[in-house]
Amino acid sequence: MTDLFGDSASPALALARKWRPRAFADLKGQEHVVQALSNALTQGRLHHAYLLTGTRGVGKTTLARILAKCLNCETGVTATPCGTCSACTQIDAGRFVDLLELDAASNTGVDNMREVLDNAQYAPTVGRYKVYIIDEVHMLSKPAFNSMLKTLEEPPAHVKFILATTDPQKIPVTVLSRCLQFNLKPMPPALVAQHLGEVLAQEHVASEPAALNLLARAAAGSMRDALSLTDQAIAYGGGTVETAAVEAMLGTVRRDYLFDLLDALAAQNGDALLQQAHQLAERGIAFDAALQDLGSLLTQLALLLHAPGTVEAGMDAERMQAAAAQLDAETAQLYYQIALNGRRDLAYAPDEFSGFCMTLLRMLAFAPGAAPADHPAPMRAVSVAGAEPAPRAVAPVAAPARSTVPVQATVPRVGSVPAEPAAPPELIETPAPIAPPAPALVAREPTPHGTWDWLAVVAELRLGGMAKMLADHCELVSQTGNAVSLRVGEAHKHLLDRTYQDRLVGSLREKYGAALDVRFEIGAAAERTPQQVRTRIKEARQAEAVAAIESDPFVRELVDQFGGQIDASTIQPLGEST
Repeated sequence: MTDLFGDSASPALALARKWRPRAFADLKGQEHVVQALSNALTQGRLHHAYLLTGTRGVGKTTLARILAKCLNCETGVTATPCGTCSACTQIDAGRFVDLLELDAASNTGVDNMREVLDNAQYAPTVGRYKVYIIDEVHMLSKPAFNSMLKTLEEPPAHVKFILATTDPQKIPVTVLSRCLQFNLKPMPPALVAQHLGEVLAQEHVASEPAALNLLARAAAGSMRDALSLTDQAIAYGGGTVETAAVEAMLGTVRRDYLFDLLDALAAQNGDALLQQAHQLAERGIAFDAALQDLGSLLTQLALLLHAPGTVEAGMDAERMQAAAAQLDAETAQLYYQIALNGRRDLAYAPDEFSGFCMTLLRMLAFAPGAAPADHPAPMRAVSVAGAEPAPRAVAPVAAPARSTVPVQATVPRVGSVPAEPAAPPELIETPAPIAPPAPALVAREPTPHGTWDWLAVVAELRLGGMAKMLADHCELVSQTGNAVSLRVGEAHKHLLDRTYQDRLVGSLREKYGAALDVRFEIGAAAERTPQQVRTRIKEARQAEAVAAIESDPFVRELVDQFGGQIDASTIQPLGEST
């Protein structure tokens, strides 16, 4: 008989029900549990209580039903039930009288458990064993757990308990200690996609591998969720499973957009980067999902850079290789961390779009080599009437019991009464900034008759991360022709990692020629490294700023008049951050 909804005599089943495994051989991804149970059934080493744990949709209830078939198959206790006898067919249909499935979420009370346990003492009606499957057992109340302890520890010989839960931490240890526990693992995306392909081939539904990969990742390790999403994708796509339809259904970001984002970051192109953000907004993509997918892509790129053998072969192989060629391992880690923090901070942004844009701009700003070398800000000086030109630093002066008095404006002398309107305060002068001596010009190629200015060489190299740190802590020992010798102090010898050495040498050869021969050595504490030079320059500027403040006539007058003291730790050259 047919009606508007099809053949009512044989209604269509959801894929998750239709393709539920009927035997151990059909289970995917749980070989460790299947092997243990199969060996126990074959050797006759049966336990009276089993606890199956794992996230949703990984096969806990399915495994419990297969185990019930193994125990009650008419061919005997076996790891390979026939599937055709009355016991097997009735268990598959859910009509086996000696298999009792209890949903602990809706039967949480002690009275429900006592009713179950009272019936456990009676012998099976038709089967070999009376099997109790208690799903979501962690939902039972504490009195219900206590009521089943004695029966769970010493049940009748014909009773087997199979407990299933997604949260074993909520089960009392007294129950855990009485059960044989098996943890079912989440399904890897590659296995889920493979199984979906097999199912759709049997269903005669056309599909694209990229679409199956999207469904597998969206399932988050649950085979049941994957099959349910596949049902939805078939309905959405009108009988086919295509990549574009699945992307629209799931609201995921096309990988092309993510690769375009990485291309714009590699090219330091802010306009292209924001254009991609606007395209995502026009498509109605959730920016939280966009950052999640970007983080997933960066994870795969980091794996490709560090361990290419662990990357799964699949779609976008060429673009993955091209994107990996534009990134180094440190930049991939930096972008990944920024994506994670940006996703976390979306809730605090004025709106999600601005939060997403700021995350992308943060990647652009912090990319190695993105910003030019820092230039110290000009230092301002205070000029006081009748005094010498003021020093080139400004700092607060501490009073005995008051907060520090900032020296930022002209103050009339204490006790003086002007006979005429006070003259307007003099303008603040802005002399030339104090800056470290400019390094000497560097020859573009090393010559036999000249040596490098190593500080200038390092300043011009495009390095970032640990390779930049290695260059900053190297001292130029000698440079003759194409032979260069660099020394690293004992305190920084950990920087002599082969990867960092290769990046530094590669940058030098890119600048001065492939024939350059660079050698590293470990020696006494280096004193002429770029880091040491910058430190000495900073200390000199700090000492100059302190001396300028202490010798300023206006500051000295305030100290004398108010009995204050100058706190040298608060003095800082303008333009430097604390």
